[in-house]
Amino acid sequence: MSRAERLLALIQCLRRHRQPVSGQNLANELGISLRTLYRDIASLQAQGASIDGEPGVGYVLRPGFMLPPLMFSEEELEALLLGSRWVAERADARLGAAARNAIARIGAVLPVDLRDALDSESLFIAGAPVIAAGDAELATIRQLIRSEHKMQMAYRDENERDSTRVVWPFALAFFESVRMVVAWCELRQAFRHFRTDRIVTLTPIPQRYPKRRAALMKAWREEEAIRRAQCEAEAAAAVASLPEKDEAAA
Repeated sequence: MSRAERLLALIQCLRRHRQPVSGQNLANELGISLRTLYRDIASLQAQGASIDGEPGVGYVLRPGFMLPPLMFSEEELEALLLGSRWVAERADARLGAAARNAIARIGAVLPVDLRDALDSESLFIAGAPVIAAGDAELATIRQLIRSEHKMQMAYRDENERDSTRVVWPFALAFFESVRMVVAWCELRQAFRHFRTDRIVTLTPIPQRYPKRRAALMKAWREEEAIRRAQCEAEAAAAVASLPEKDEAAA
């Protein structure tokens, strides 16, 4: 690894850590000595990087410092390309257009030797079933998630039962053929998952929901973790209750 690549990797490591991280942990991530790490941090600080901290305390990269943004490795470019192609094919129309525009912008300023990677056809998205309806609503839902606003919707469940819900949307999940809104449902007073193709009508409500999106996400993840643990425990108990094979008979 060249020195330039090492400095870029160090910046990337610091960006991944929102809290101060020890020099030893950074050195271990990069596979370098602690002495080399201190020297590299000093070099970045001399170039204007806002790295706070000191040996024995930890380091954190403050916002505002940007290295040349297109110093991508070939594998990083392949990851961007594959991800963007997936979004273009499997997300809604507006996100798909944004993905194609992003790749075009990157390609316009990449060095010539890396630009060919964007035209590579060696990575592609395999065909999949047609995505269910709901494309028109997704842009509105994403905006409500960003602004942390409520929405009212007429919803039809898998049994063709209709209901009117006021929900606090805070996440969207994209599966191969289904899109799902993760939200707090005021009717059920619980987290619920709604398929976008079952939303009959959707009306934004000009009112912020009372909790922050990050808090809702944290609570939902904790609830999901508990549910998964319970399912795993039940599955293990079911396996343990099965009669043992008679080895002699076998």
